[in-house]
Amino acid sequence: MELSPKLVAFQSQFSVKGEEGPKYGFDGSKFHYGDGTSVASQNSSQILTGYDTLDVGPNYDFYANTTALGRVRRSRPSLFQLHSNIEEDSFPPPLYEETNTGRAPGDSSEDDVEEPQSEPTRFGWVKGVMIRCMLNIWGVILYLRLPWITAQAGIGLTWVIILLSSCITGITGLSTSAIATNGKVKGGGTYFLISRSLGPELGGSIGLIFAFANAVAVAMHTVGFAETVQALMQESGASIVDPINDIRIIGVITVTCLLAISLAGMEWEAKAQVLFFFVILVSFANYIVGTIIPATPQKQAKGFFSYQADIFAENFVPSWRGPEGNFFGMFSIFFPSATGILAGANISGDLKDPTVAIPRGTLMAIFWTTLSYLIIAATIGACVVRDASGIMNDTLVMSSVDSCQGLACQYGWDFTDCITNKTCPYGISNQYQSMSLVSGFAPLITAGIFGATLSSALACLVSAPKVFQCLCKDNLYPVIGFFGKGSGKNDEPIRGYILAYIIAVCFVLIAELNTIAPIISNFFLCSYALINFSCFHASITNSPGWRPSFRFYSKWISLLGAVVSVIIMFLLTWWAALIAIGIVIFLLGYVLYKKPSVNWGSSVQAGSYNMALSYCVSLNQVDDHIKNYRPQCLVLTGPPSCRPALVDFVGTFTKNLSLMICGNVVTGGPSPSTLDTASSNSHVTWLNKRQIKSFYHGVVANDLRTGVKMLLQGAGLGRIRPNVLLTGFKRDWRKDKPSCIDNYIGILHDAFDLQYGVCVLRTREGLDMFRQAQTHVNPGFEESPERGVNTCVPPAPPSITFLFLYMDPDAMVTEPQPQPSTVFQSQQGKKTIDVYWLFDDGGLTLLLPYLLTRKKRWARCKVRVFVGGDIQRKEEQKKEVMDLISKFRLGFHDVEVLPDINARPQPEHVRRFEDLIGPYRLNTAQKDGHVTAEQMNQDCPWMVSDEEIETNKSKTLRQIRLNEVLQDYSRDAAIIFVTMPVGRRGKCPSALYMAWLETLSRDLRPPVLLVRGNQENVLTFYCQ
Repeated sequence: MELSPKLVAFQSQFSVKGEEGPKYGFDGSKFHYGDGTSVASQNSSQILTGYDTLDVGPNYDFYANTTALGRVRRSRPSLFQLHSNIEEDSFPPPLYEETNTGRAPGDSSEDDVEEPQSEPTRFGWVKGVMIRCMLNIWGVILYLRLPWITAQAGIGLTWVIILLSSCITGITGLSTSAIATNGKVKGGGTYFLISRSLGPELGGSIGLIFAFANAVAVAMHTVGFAETVQALMQESGASIVDPINDIRIIGVITVTCLLAISLAGMEWEAKAQVLFFFVILVSFANYIVGTIIPATPQKQAKGFFSYQADIFAENFVPSWRGPEGNFFGMFSIFFPSATGILAGANISGDLKDPTVAIPRGTLMAIFWTTLSYLIIAATIGACVVRDASGIMNDTLVMSSVDSCQGLACQYGWDFTDCITNKTCPYGISNQYQSMSLVSGFAPLITAGIFGATLSSALACLVSAPKVFQCLCKDNLYPVIGFFGKGSGKNDEPIRGYILAYIIAVCFVLIAELNTIAPIISNFFLCSYALINFSCFHASITNSPGWRPSFRFYSKWISLLGAVVSVIIMFLLTWWAALIAIGIVIFLLGYVLYKKPSVNWGSSVQAGSYNMALSYCVSLNQVDDHIKNYRPQCLVLTGPPSCRPALVDFVGTFTKNLSLMICGNVVTGGPSPSTLDTASSNSHVTWLNKRQIKSFYHGVVANDLRTGVKMLLQGAGLGRIRPNVLLTGFKRDWRKDKPSCIDNYIGILHDAFDLQYGVCVLRTREGLDMFRQAQTHVNPGFEESPERGVNTCVPPAPPSITFLFLYMDPDAMVTEPQPQPSTVFQSQQGKKTIDVYWLFDDGGLTLLLPYLLTRKKRWARCKVRVFVGGDIQRKEEQKKEVMDLISKFRLGFHDVEVLPDINARPQPEHVRRFEDLIGPYRLNTAQKDGHVTAEQMNQDCPWMVSDEEIETNKSKTLRQIRLNEVLQDYSRDAAIIFVTMPVGRRGKCPSALYMAWLETLSRDLRPPVLLVRGNQENVLTFYCQ
């Protein structure tokens, strides 16, 4: 079959050439690739549908944001490609996107395929999450503080502390699991989850706090390790300097060694964690065996008597001692030991499948560690008394039975002296190393302490830079971007490791575990509160995008977890809670102020949408009232950057008050290019940068007037819809085609027909800031050398070929422009705002200047109101108008009556008007022709006959005279408001009406706003 010329042209235009021939093209029947296969065959469309089609079946590539190395990404055909007619569309867009390598889909030349890089190390849920979380939870508190906490709070309250902590972490684990399974999770852990759920404002602040808390946690676990080493040295009589400085020196050396392991890479760090995990399990087994083995006299002297019911009963109730001896004091010290639940999530970028690994590993870690804490608290409390001297000679003698104090008296030991003097060095109330005493082989407990402290410190040292790196890459805060650079196949944050090391060393120098632990408790609780709130907020907004595959969560339980976390923050250390919340608010305010250009589809956006939708719907239940009238403006700006003065003026009195919509009409046929031009986000970006609170609405239409009709009837939502049309004055109307004048005036008539108020702004400098030549010219607006303004020829239909026309057909602007300054951005000083309230239009002419004076730039201006009147009743009429305006409470006190407004204008001004309208009057040849008046009005509605001139003569003279009055009274005003004349449709030709507007507002230095309300009241002096 022979191809038509259009299809041949289509084939030649659409084929894309590569080095070895066409990559893809069209042969008249189907699209094909360079290797000879067609699109249909490539996607098995014919198999799926039974016929040859561009449609393709579901494919992972269509939804993914990234491409696997060595694999070319494909994209689905656009709706335009499926819907448009190939024979009619001369320039269809390419079927597939270009890839980074510049290759088209289907071009499978092996020479150009990139060699895939080696896959970085990835971990499963056991090694990557569960073991890591358990190691981080089994930290220094387990070995060195849990027996002491049991002695202070008793077994019962210690279980309460453990279960309360586990409830908070468990709820947080459920919330984390829900968030982590709601889409593909990348690196950044906790920060990534919160920021992608609640947005950059809260996510950024928590990211900084959480990274800092992890860096401090490195110091906490390292100090625990250093305390153990120092205690061993003290037992053997060795010392470096003194106990405190020994802890500092050992701690700094330890952190340095951990840094070296971290810098070696995630693979080595993971191997070290597995080794630590094995050591801890062995130490646990050793401890349990030790509780069963009968106590030796040496251990009994130190308070260990194996399992005894009396000891369990005695230790079940609390015995508070010291300044920290209270429930929340113990809770603040213990809680950091439960905060390791996010250790797996924090390396989400290094997991094989984060959506599976994070929920499974985190929840299993919480379960097993909680169980281990409960067992250790119960067993240590059932075996060891609170106070013991450790002296072998403190056995009970018969003479001291009656005076013996303490539970040890029942087992033949008398610790009365040290109990009375409060100098007992042993017992779970006094010795942090009680687990070593109980164990079967004490060095294994020491090894467990080493493993627990070092593994937790190592996990925190890895987590902090990973979280901080993701935060740095998002560029939410200044300066810190330096630390976002990664290196190696795992993108290791080397600089972040160094920063975390420095922070850890600074806190290691404190060398006091009980001081460091409460510091980070509030930071972790703050993070948990926001994670829980993220889950609740995402659920409560009912966003269709909230579809977590993990279903075992409740939004109300998540909210409870968030509230409890905040309450506990204040109960632990109220001043630290205030500091943490203050830091969050400060960082939140900074991000809100900077407004980073990121869009992650957060639940805050979904919540804002729900609130806006709810309020809009609720407005339908309330009838409009004059007291609540607001001028809601549809502003015909075209691209807003083209007419900044028009945008600035309307934005001045609508900001924080009423609706403003910038309307843009793109003329041409519907196509991806025109639709993209009309809906371009660059216009909204320009408005936001200029701090104009306005919506933008672009439409595609065959001609300007049709597009404006679409805006007039379709802009807005419910009761939040425009009621005033505001446009710029058409300065070039005498140079433009008559049909354009008719369209412009027709737009004003259409607005009146739809009960809009109408305003026309004219400035001396003009409103069009940027004018560029068009690359495609619409024949309907072409200047014909053979056609003058008197030639009555209907305009040609608009072209549908990729044509971009805005409000001004001579201007085409597709890119956002710079931010020029306009007269409406400057302070107006003590000038006047002159209002010519010549006709009662419902009060819009008075309301707009009042709204203007409420703004700071115009507040010092004095408003003068001018009205027409009779020289005989001048004072009486002035008093009537003053009384009326005072009832409106507008604060206008200067009223002038113009008795000479109806006087005859000067002859030279009348002749100037006749010269202005002359080219549009019917000449003698047209009068003597055979064209009827009806046909003339239909084909050339802009032409003016002598009868129409005579009919509207008095109105014409009024406009000429009014311009003279404006020249006399308002030459130095800041702005002039004038009631706009209304021309009757069919009785006043468009050229005559345009000449009125030109005459009324010409040769004036101040900006002039012609105002005409819709003849409905917008002001009232009643209170209901």
